Amino acid sequence: MSKWLKKGNLIITISIFVIILVIIFILPVSLPIIFALLTAIIINPLVKLTEKKFKWNRQISVISVFILILAIITSLLYFTVTQLIGKIIDLTKVAPDYFNTLSGMWIDVQNKLLQYTSGMPEEVVIGIQKEFKNVFDSIRESILNLLSYDKIMSLMTEIPNFLVSFTVFIIALFLFMLELPELKRLLFRHLTTSTAEKARFMITRLNSVIFGFLKAQILVSLIVFVVTFIGLLLVIPKYAIVMSLVIWIIDIIPILGSIIILAPWSLYMFISGDIATGTQLAILAAVLMIIRRTVEPKLMGSQIGLSPLPTLIAMFIGLKLFGFIGFFIGPLAVILFTTAREAGIIKVNFRV
Repeated sequence: MSKWLKKGNLIITISIFVIILVIIFILPVSLPIIFALLTAIIINPLVKLTEKKFKWNRQISVISVFILILAIITSLLYFTVTQLIGKIIDLTKVAPDYFNTLSGMWIDVQNKLLQYTSGMPEEVVIGIQKEFKNVFDSIRESILNLLSYDKIMSLMTEIPNFLVSFTVFIIALFLFMLELPELKRLLFRHLTTSTAEKARFMITRLNSVIFGFLKAQILVSLIVFVVTFIGLLLVIPKYAIVMSLVIWIIDIIPILGSIIILAPWSLYMFISGDIATGTQLAILAAVLMIIRRTVEPKLMGSQIGLSPLPTLIAMFIGLKLFGFIGFFIGPLAVILFTTAREAGIIKVNFRV
C-alpha cells in the first residue's frame, strides 16, 4: 500500500485524473481553439516557405498566408451559401409539382398493386396494402418531421453558435500563426535535453503524419469523384458534373457519405418506374461505399505509417465515441501513442 503513496505514483495518478477532466469538460468547448492550433501547425511550413522565398519577416509572411487562407475560406463559404439558397428557392418553386408527381405515382402503385394481387386471397391483399400504406405514411412523417418548425428553429439557433465558433477559430488561427515560434521556445524551455530530443522527434513525426493524412484524404476524394463522374456519365449524363461535385463534397461524412444522395435518388427512380436507372444508381452507391471502406484505410495506413487494420479500428472507435470528429481523432490518438513509444516517452515492455 505504501508504494502506491509514493510521490511519483501520486503525481501520475493526479495527472491522469486532470487529463480525464480536461477531455470530458474542457476539450468539447475548446474545439475551435484546438483546430486553430492544429491548422497553424499544418500551414506553418507554408509560412516558412514564404519567408524564405520572398525574404520577408515572420509577421509579413503570416499576414500574407493568413489573407490567402481567409480568401479561400470566404470564397468557399460564399459559393456554398449562395448555391444552397438558390437551390432552396428553386425547390420551393418546384415542390408542388414534385408532390403532385409523387401523389400520381402513389396512385399508379396502388393500381398496379390491385392488378398484381387480383387473384390472391383477400386477407393477403389487405395485408400487402396495409404494409404499403405504413411505408408511405412513415416516409411522409419523416419528411414532415425534417421540415417541422422545431427542426428549422433548432437549425437557426445553431447559426449564431457556429458564427461565434468560426470567429474564434479565425482569430485564434492568426494569433497562433504569429506566436507559434514563441510557443515552441516556451515549451522547450521547460524540457530537459533528452526530453527535448524526444519532443522534437514527436513533432517531426506528427508533421509527416498530418501531411500524410491530408494526402490520403485528397487521394480518396479524387478516386471517389472520378468513379462518381464516370458512373453518372453512363447512367444520367445530364447531371453528371453537378451531382459528382455534390456527392464528392458530401462523401466526406463518415459511414454515410454518398449514400445520403444516391439512396434517395435510387429509391425515387424505383418508385417512378425507372427500374434500370434506380438499379444503376444503387450499384454506384455500393461501389462508392466499397471504395471508401477498403481504399481509405489502406491509403491512410500507407501515408501515416499504420497498417490498415489498426487504422480501420481507430477510425471506427473514434467515430462511435466522438462522432464525426472522432473519425480523425482515432487515428491521431494511435499515432500519438506509437510516436511516444518510438521516442521512448511511453515504454511498453511486458510479458504475461
